[in-house]
Amino acid sequence: MAPVLFYMFAGLAIGGAIGVVMAKSPIGSLLFMVTTLGAMAGTFVLLEAHFLAAIQIIVYAGAIMVLFLFVIMLLNLGHDYQKDLKGGAFAVMSFGVTGVIAGFLAQELGTTGIQDGPGGASIDALIAEHGAVGAIATELYTTYVVPFEITGILLLVAIVGALVLAKKEV
Repeated sequence: MAPVLFYMFAGLAIGGAIGVVMAKSPIGSLLFMVTTLGAMAGTFVLLEAHFLAAIQIIVYAGAIMVLFLFVIMLLNLGHDYQKDLKGGAFAVMSFGVTGVIAGFLAQELGTTGIQDGPGGASIDALIAEHGAVGAIATELYTTYVVPFEITGILLLVAIVGALVLAKKEV
């Protein structure tokens, strides 16, 4: 039963991700994103990562999507539809970049193995030592603290850039 559920969640996630890019309205993109995040949470449950599944639903599908909805309402993006970059060459380029990133990820997972933790330690050993939350937090705030902070800065810059680009002249 688990493989059937995995393929169902994977199909929902891929379909939702394509819907985010191809939707004509921002609200449609938002709803497809919630579908994608819910499917990913289901995949985390199948992998017995219940903490990540709960965070996926509470933080991302809940709080972040509400924030995006407020930004859409604030910028009044639901009116005066204009053709934008969501077609043609932009779609081909975005799928190409996504494919390259997926290839690098597959190569990295094939090289190191998904069951290896830091220093070759088993994930089960880390969870037994620190607990599920502690295993994630220890790695996030020690080994990966610089990429974590850079990601936060990039997200802040992206939000400011989106507000500047979407602001209408009065």
